Amino acid sequence: MSESNLGQDGDISLELEQRQGLRRVFSLSTELQDVTEVEYRQIRLERVVLAGVWTTGTVAQAERSLRELAQLAQTAGSEVIEGVIQRRDAPDPATYLGSGKVKELALIVADTGADTVICDGELSPGQLRKLEGIVKVKVVDRTWLILDIFAQHARSREGKAQVSLAQMQYLLPRLRGWGESLSRQAGGHAGGASGGLGTRGPGETKIETDRRRIRAQMTKLRRELKALEATRRTQRAAREASGIATVALAGYTNAGKSSVLNALTGAGVLVQDALFATLDPTVRKLRAPGGKELTIADTVGFVRHLPHDLVEAFRSTLTEVQEATLIVHVVDGCDEDPFGQISAVREVLNEIGAGEIPELIAINKSDIADPMDIVAIQGAFPESIVVSAHTGAGLEELLARIDTKLPQTLVAIDVTIPYSRGDLISRIHESGEQVNIAHVDTGSDVSALVPAALAADIERQGFLRAG
Repeated sequence: MSESNLGQDGDISLELEQRQGLRRVFSLSTELQDVTEVEYRQIRLERVVLAGVWTTGTVAQAERSLRELAQLAQTAGSEVIEGVIQRRDAPDPATYLGSGKVKELALIVADTGADTVICDGELSPGQLRKLEGIVKVKVVDRTWLILDIFAQHARSREGKAQVSLAQMQYLLPRLRGWGESLSRQAGGHAGGASGGLGTRGPGETKIETDRRRIRAQMTKLRRELKALEATRRTQRAAREASGIATVALAGYTNAGKSSVLNALTGAGVLVQDALFATLDPTVRKLRAPGGKELTIADTVGFVRHLPHDLVEAFRSTLTEVQEATLIVHVVDGCDEDPFGQISAVREVLNEIGAGEIPELIAINKSDIADPMDIVAIQGAFPESIVVSAHTGAGLEELLARIDTKLPQTLVAIDVTIPYSRGDLISRIHESGEQVNIAHVDTGSDVSALVPAALAADIERQGFLRAG
């Protein structure tokens, strides 16, 4: 049976052994890295086994997804021991992998000495409880892993508040009401057959207290984020009033957006070979070759299956992308699946309402990428630009292309032009908008929206409204 046949969703020709067996994925072992402190359910400095369910696509795509999960685990500070994939039509609603396969996973965990299992999907509260009960170690899903990484990398007040809010939104439905904590709260009667107060009272009160506390913290965080968003909105409004166009760098995590920003502007943003190294947006001014002034913003990287709660929590930060004049979509030319990355990024852009903003694809890391891979990407996206943030290759062409793609920036003027300068009046009529002219003794009183270069020229010549 060919691999392509294996990739068909619900393919009845799947062999029983292939369909039900655990497929071990090798070459996932990672080296332990020092990381900073992180909040909540920490997974750093642990030995983990990865588990995934392959439902659609090819086996290569399933293994690629698990390798990305290994990168995420390494970024969080964990050591990946092994990874397994099970072929199923859909994840088991009770135990994700299916009860029999979870027992096999438990044996792998025991044999390797792992202390955490990370699942390549989002687990329901019930799945989480049942899995931990069988494998006897902590179980973390992909969503919580990403939240954990964000918690490590958030630096600004806004970034930390956004991560905390997303973590609490995730945690709230997963507070455990009938597990070990409830048994301890209920004084040993929680598991009894009699039920009643011994079952419900103390334990339920503790859970409800936790829920109320979390909800109160979430309300406080939302108020704080609303105030911070207002500050960011004021900053954006000031930039817009100045008539400066905004360019946002977007792309898959670790595609090199921060490196591109540094190479273009000398911003000095942290560059790290790790997923989600940048969470807090950095905005810098830049002058394009044609003289236009613009701002360029580095934003949080995207990833496949980015948790919805995280997108919601970071919506104020992602406004830099939503309100951009142009999106420069940075693509990792070295990645084994650049088209999958592009698709994942565009999915998030559509989700936040930025799918209609003009896009320019910049294929980064050309100095180390396979030339044939670059050709393949350019074949699919003929208008893309090939660059290297490391060597500087292609950056001038990137700036020139940005310049041509930006709309003409118009600036408001309110001036008096002497009658002897009919040439300026002509230029205002030719390139300006909303032109209003009133003739007075000293010349023509003009209010209009004109290109920034023309406004600067008029200002240099000292023409002002009389009185």
